[in-house]
This record gives sequence, structure tokens and C-alpha cells, in this order.
Amino acid sequence: MKREKLQNINWDKLTFSITPARSMYIAHCELNGKWEEGKLIPYGDISLSPAAGVLNYGQGIFEGMKAYRSAKDRIVLFRPEKNAIRASTSAERVCIPKVPKEMFIDAIVKVVKDNIDYVPPRGKGSLYIRPVIWGTGPVLGVAPAPSYTFLIYVSPVGPYFKSGVKCLNLRITNQFHRAAPKGTGGHKVIGNYAASLFPQKLAKKTGFDEAIYLNASNEKFIEEVGSANLFAIKDKVLMTPSLDGSILPGVTRDSALMIARELLHMEVREKSIPIKDFLKADEVFCSGTAVVVTPVGKITTHNQSTKINNNKMGPITQKIREILLGIQREERDDPFDWIYPLT
Repeated sequence: MKREKLQNINWDKLTFSITPARSMYIAHCELNGKWEEGKLIPYGDISLSPAAGVLNYGQGIFEGMKAYRSAKDRIVLFRPEKNAIRASTSAERVCIPKVPKEMFIDAIVKVVKDNIDYVPPRGKGSLYIRPVIWGTGPVLGVAPAPSYTFLIYVSPVGPYFKSGVKCLNLRITNQFHRAAPKGTGGHKVIGNYAASLFPQKLAKKTGFDEAIYLNASNEKFIEEVGSANLFAIKDKVLMTPSLDGSILPGVTRDSALMIARELLHMEVREKSIPIKDFLKADEVFCSGTAVVVTPVGKITTHNQSTKINNNKMGPITQKIREILLGIQREERDDPFDWIYPLT
């Protein structure tokens, strides 16, 4: 269903924000039941009971993905099966019926194809894809909702940083924890992000881009920022906090590790990383669907500020970023079979 003409959108002015598209996907399920066949409906508001489980008890999860126009003149997704699997494990953690992987990917394909004329021209951005699964049935008392909604909406978005990639200025916070041990930090649960809003607000108020969170059980170790995983490079060794239950298993995180290990032949260590190791690192970067791979140029603790690589993107960070974007855009070979073409 490829449409020849793109929407009349000023693609050069596109920001990383909501631009309503044509349609969205929706499906429903009763507790302990099977998901019904989903359908496309016009993009717009939805009706919810004021007693909906997602509104009262935060019973909801989400994913973040992108569709691109590639160098091969087609629309592609990047590793959608990883998002499908993570959505399933996140749903299980908060007692939401799992959406089968095949249904998840098929729904993504349907909604992207129906909004294909909203995919920005190559080099102008991407179509951001937001699958959500909510407890939408009414419930009074802390318990799983009686019914659920699986919804996917999309929005064309521009680059996360319009003026080009900048080195982030981050502050380590001792006031707040992102996630507790054995909690929901390792899952894409909506409440994790609500909890990060106030620390982020305080960080930005004092001139920082984001807050770095520490391990809740031992504040000597780095965890991640509110919406991205963190990496440090020292003596050509790539290090990142291990997935111990409170670290989100990011798709971009996993991709960066594979690129470093398989293509750059680097030593990779997933472990608990002390604050001092990040402050002494040759390079630091964060990863995520929105930021892709973004360098960190400065880290501030309660009593000192440390520049990383003289506040410039390091050569290894740049190489990982270039390889990842090259694969996503089909500008280079995909040795991992990560690309999922739609057209």
C-alpha cells in the first residue's frame, strides 16, 4: 500500500515531538483470555474508564521503535523481534497478557504501511513507533485489570538533536534512585519513567542534560540515565553495567555491544562499574532508540566536574555510532540480519 506522494510536512523543521499521523492499531483482550484480532482506526483520542487499571495503578508498558527510508529505497524496521520479546517480558512482570511475537510484529507492519506517507524522506528523520499495552478495564483495589488494550500509534520525528550530535553534560544524583533491586527497572514499565521526571527537571534546571542514577543497593556503582543505557571505554575495553534486574535491556545497548565485540574486535565487559571508572574513562556514551549513540562530554558529582575526552566525541564512540546508523539506514552491509524490510 505504498503511497507515491508524501504528506505536506515541512520535513526540515521536523522535531522530536508528536505530529499526528493517519491511523493507529488497536486490539483488546480479557484477563486470562486471548488477544482479539486487531484493526486500524483513525488516529485520535480513546475512551477509558476513570477506574482503568493503567490510570489508577500504573498497569502499563510500552516500547519505542523507528521505521526508516533506507539507502535501498525501501522502508525498514530495526530488530523488531527484540522489542516484541521485551514487551512480552515486561507485560508478564505487571500481570498483563502477553502479546504473541508474531502478532506484535504484524501489528507494527500494518500501522507503518498505512502511514507510509508519514515516513520522512531519507536523512530527514524517521517514523517513531510507540506500542503500548495497558490495563484498561475498571478495577477498584490493587489487582490486575479485567481487560487490556494493545495500541500502536506513530509519529514522524526529526533528529533528536537538530544542531547535530552534542556531547551530553550529565550529573550524578545521590538524591534519587531510578529503580530498586528486584523491582521493575529491567522492564519498560510506564511508572519507571514517571519517577524520572522530577530528577530530570532538577538536572535541567541546573544546566545539565540529564541525571545519572546509581545502583540503589550500593551507590558506588553507575546504573543508567532516565531513558538510556550508559557505556564507558578505557584502554579500548568497552564496559557497561550488567543486566542485574534494574538495568533496562536496551535494543540499542545490545546492538552496540555486538558491534564492538564482533566488528571492532573489542573486549566487552558487562559488570558493576564504580563511579571512579566512569570519571577516568577515555570515552563515555549513552544509547537508546531516540539518542542512538550519543557521547557524554562531562560528568559532575556532588563535589567535582570531569571532562571526558576534552568534551568531544571519542573515536570508538564515533565508529560504533557510524556502524549502527549505517546498518539501520542500509548504507552498509548488515552482518547480523537486523534489518526487517517492509517495502
